[in-house]
This record gives sequence, structure tokens and C-alpha cells, in this order.
Amino acid sequence: MMAKNLDDTQILRTAVNALDDKKGDELKLIKIADVSSLANYFLIATGNSSTHVKTLADEVEAKLKAQGEMPRRTEGYRGADWIILDYASVIVHVFYKETREFYDLERLWEEGEEVDISAFLK
Repeated sequence: MMAKNLDDTQILRTAVNALDDKKGDELKLIKIADVSSLANYFLIATGNSSTHVKTLADEVEAKLKAQGEMPRRTEGYRGADWIILDYASVIVHVFYKETREFYDLERLWEEGEEVDISAFLK
């Protein structure tokens, strides 16, 4: 399947809704484009068990795949306490609660701009 190359807004809308539909907690969107060449956005969510973390990541991947968008790479499925879905300009981080608190990406990327996700929710 050819990638359609969705734009950031389309990827974010799909991913935010997928996470919300599967009851992802503490969704946070950080725009990092001005402080890093790594990506334009980090989308962060929390699952309440390793099964929930996998379910959240699977849902994001399935919803974006249905639109022709495949991740460049995925990491963390084996341990399922931090799964990363890399869509080039948008990187989705799905954490188990304690792992999210430990790594504290929000603090590490505090120079980034927090974006209100309500605009992306259906």
C-alpha cells in the first residue's frame, strides 16, 4: 500500500481520536518543531496496564494504516511500558503510568509548545 503522506493535522486528528476512543489517559500534544529537528510534534498518552498500552498503540496504528499512513518504525511492543510510533513529523508515545512519570517527557521537552488537543477531537 502506498503511503498517502497525510499532513500533521490529519495524523494528529486520527491519532488523538484513536487514543481518546480507547480511553487513553492524560493526552498531551507538544509542538517541538521550533526546538528540534526530530519531529514537529510529540503526542503522549498513558495506558493503565501493559495490555491497555498495546491496545492504544494498536488503535493508532490501525486507524492511520486505514488511511494509508504507515509508521517509519515502532518500538517498545515487547515490554509494552513505552511504545513509540514514529510517523516522521509526528511521534506518538504511549506510556504505562509509572514509566511516563519516570521519563517525564513533558519536562524534557518543556521548551516545546503545549498544544490544546480539543481542536483535534471529533
